[in-house]
Amino acid sequence: MRRHNLRTVIAFEVRRTLNKRRFWLATLIVPVVMIAVFGLIQASSQSTQNSLAAQKKVTFSFAYSDASGYVSAPLIAKLGGVNVTSPAKGIALVRSGRIDAYFEFPKDLLTQTVQVFAKDVGVFNNGRYSTIATDILQSSADQAIHSPTLATLARGSIKVSVTTYSGGSPTPGIGGLIPPLIFLIIFYVIILLLGNQMLSSTLEEKENRVTEMILTTVDSTTLILGKVLSLFTIGLVQILIFLAPLGVGYAFMRTSLNLPNLHLSTLVFNPVRITIGALLLLAGFSLFSVTLVAIGAIVPTAKEAGSFFGGMMALIFVPFYAVSLILSHPNSLISHVFTFFPYSAPVTGMLRNAFGSLSVAASITVIIELFIFAAIVLRIAVQLFRYGSIEYSRKVNVKAALGLSRSPR
Repeated sequence: MRRHNLRTVIAFEVRRTLNKRRFWLATLIVPVVMIAVFGLIQASSQSTQNSLAAQKKVTFSFAYSDASGYVSAPLIAKLGGVNVTSPAKGIALVRSGRIDAYFEFPKDLLTQTVQVFAKDVGVFNNGRYSTIATDILQSSADQAIHSPTLATLARGSIKVSVTTYSGGSPTPGIGGLIPPLIFLIIFYVIILLLGNQMLSSTLEEKENRVTEMILTTVDSTTLILGKVLSLFTIGLVQILIFLAPLGVGYAFMRTSLNLPNLHLSTLVFNPVRITIGALLLLAGFSLFSVTLVAIGAIVPTAKEAGSFFGGMMALIFVPFYAVSLILSHPNSLISHVFTFFPYSAPVTGMLRNAFGSLSVAASITVIIELFIFAAIVLRIAVQLFRYGSIEYSRKVNVKAALGLSRSPR
């Protein structure tokens, strides 16, 4: 019967949440905004590429003077440019309208600036002049080198692959960091999106004054546990919705969005780190969800619950204030404090696990600690909810609810 009630509570909570318009508005607004941003970036990138291509195709009359000696005269002649003896003469030709542009290439191209004097063709079209000036210098350099390979090397277009070793074995590098760090990203997304839902999960019944009626048919432990498990299900739905536009953007707009071209072959899926990351995510989410549910059981209204939400969110961001110390000195005192303090342990543990500074023994200790604390807080949440079910207008006395204070005689 208890198992049936738990299944009923989970189904009811999930159905109730998924039937709310505000849930879908809050859930869909992020992917919709992401899609809109991706579309704008795609359109802007395409427009920029078209503009650059158009600028390169534009032909206009120009003159030049070269004090550096690096500009190729045959190249200039092919482009239709003419040489002038002095900058003053070139500027005069532009001002009189006889030519469209004049390029002054200085003696020292490394420290001095190439000056361009040209006819104004609009803010967005004036960029064609600097494009042509750059192309002239690059093409002249390519001709002087007489080797496509050396020209490519000179421009720095070189592919480099780095393999590092630790203890005689190759280390995975960035390809080994990404898979474990995904669990940290999921943790942040779920907590930030479901935090208010966790707080209000026990408040709706209290505000509607139906708590006593519910507790006559469902055990309080079953009710709270069902609410927590329903949050897992809702979180999974939201994660899948958020991943959809990211997948579409990576598959079809990777170039315009400047996303790195990652292949599964470049990723290293270490089974131990993946398992530890998944367990840290599960344990951390369990602890934070039951803690927020317990806070919701104390306060009478959602407005008062909101004041606690900021403090809980601060706990998951605190490790980032010391992230450089945690990663560079994982054995320092502050690193150990952040690793084993329950409410900073999930983030710190997942960070250290991804970077390989968290041993298997320490990982097991942190995971067990988080689950134990989650179980303790769950029992506290049940007791607070049971005691607070009759407190509709004021905050629950925690000491009295937990039997830590003596009742007056």
